[in-house]
Amino acid sequence: MDLSFAKWVELQNKLDPRGCLTIANQEEISFPVSRVFYVYAVPEDSERAVHAHRTTEQFVIAIHGSFSLDLTDGQKTRTYLMNEPTRGVYVPPMIWDRLYDFTPDAICLVFASTPYDESDYIRDWDSYLEVMKEIRG
Repeated sequence: MDLSFAKWVELQNKLDPRGCLTIANQEEISFPVSRVFYVYAVPEDSERAVHAHRTTEQFVIAIHGSFSLDLTDGQKTRTYLMNEPTRGVYVPPMIWDRLYDFTPDAICLVFASTPYDESDYIRDWDSYLEVMKEIRG
């Protein structure tokens, strides 16, 4: 998997006098969801994620506030400013991700394709580069 598979995805948004309703269907998320979690109250200057998943796909949304999301495949890097609850970023397997620059009110919602499994994580950058080197041949 390389960085070209990561992408912004616009979500359906309904606005009327009662407020906004944003909808994330499986068509937008593009994989069956097995786990949902959210990150909030991140201390200033802290980072979250900073790893890659061997098989897990993720879909990341800033449902409140803002933060930055860096994605890299070890060769190319993209930075997404996550500040709109009406769109998210699809993160394929084997893409290293890092969340940072959280505003105090930020809430990061993540849909994942698999249940939590520690063996799916690559948490060491040098190990990640070695695995990517093997994948690329």
